[in-house]
Amino acid sequence: MSTLPQQAPRRALALSTFAFTVCFAVWTIFSIIGIQIDQQLGLTDTQFGFLVGLPILTGSLTRIVLGVATDRLGGRLVYTLTMLTAALATFMLGWASTYPQMLVAALGVGVAGGSFAVGVAYVSRFYRDAQQGTALGIFGVGNVGAAVTKFAAPFVMVAVGWQATAQIWAVALAVTAILFWLLSKDDPVTAARRGEAAPQRSLRAEFAPLKNLQVWRFSAYYFFSFGAFVALALWLPHYLIGAYGLDVKTAGMVGAAYSIPASIFRAYGGVLSDRVGARKVMYATFAVSLAATAILTAGVSLPVFLVAIFVLGFVMSLGKAAVYKHIPSYYPQNVGAVGGLVGMIGGLGGFVLPLVFGWLKDATGQWSSCFVVIFVLVAACAIWMHASVRRMDRPATLQAA
Repeated sequence: MSTLPQQAPRRALALSTFAFTVCFAVWTIFSIIGIQIDQQLGLTDTQFGFLVGLPILTGSLTRIVLGVATDRLGGRLVYTLTMLTAALATFMLGWASTYPQMLVAALGVGVAGGSFAVGVAYVSRFYRDAQQGTALGIFGVGNVGAAVTKFAAPFVMVAVGWQATAQIWAVALAVTAILFWLLSKDDPVTAARRGEAAPQRSLRAEFAPLKNLQVWRFSAYYFFSFGAFVALALWLPHYLIGAYGLDVKTAGMVGAAYSIPASIFRAYGGVLSDRVGARKVMYATFAVSLAATAILTAGVSLPVFLVAIFVLGFVMSLGKAAVYKHIPSYYPQNVGAVGGLVGMIGGLGGFVLPLVFGWLKDATGQWSSCFVVIFVLVAACAIWMHASVRRMDRPATLQAA
């Protein structure tokens, strides 16, 4: 093997992870600039919630389309176009002056979140099965882009306003897109396809695996491991203020501290999935999550709460990586479509669960009711997985585990 092929996977992984970090920072920008927009327009709580949540929703829904496009056209092209589209929408957001205009811009900003499906399909093609868990785990560390926005955007917004903040983030994403195009290479599958002039697969073939119940089971796992993680990251500051009386700054710092390690340890989850098998990692994730959420439903003291919530975030990060270790193992020719669907369902969890948390708090008056929801979700996923594993023909699926 020549030097270039040895370097190509590392370059693809490094560029994709950096690009995903910037995309994730843009995708979550409304969590900061939405504060000034709310003050400027005098939004209702419902209007504010919809504006902040709309990019999360659209970023989730676009993942399956972008994933399939990556399988057909290659990640280098689709990743670049995705970033440029999101950058244009984010830049135009700075010129929006009415609520409807901001909603339209938010649709385009949300495309940045769809980059996850592109990166998964692109990176996985550079690595063998035994290394894909580690590679995709490292790529998923790009989730830390949310923390970058939470830490940096408030200072920029206070200095120059929300409009300029949005445009600075847009320029950063556009520059990232250009650098990615100039420095990246086509993945091996796309390069071979162009060289051989092979016929394009039909869309029916691209989406065929989505008929498998197994794909939806993986989606349920990701609804918990990623969707519930995002939901808690959004809900946690509000929870700490209401349940324990913390001030806004302290609650915000705890929320950021929860997000960062839970994103970074995703890489470790990928390594574990390669070494011991993704199935074992999922079993451990569900077992520890059941114990942690059972404790959190009891309305414990603040120190106990903090320990339990950080343990929960840690095993969620392992679970996120383990889910995506499964996908290229079972569906190597359809990583874009399957990974896109799984990512879409997970992203929808980040949109839907906070609404459920709020509704339950209003209905019951109990802050800990949100953890009852997560406990039930984890239990359902664990039972479904165990029942499915028992039905499997173990010799035929052992190496994919």
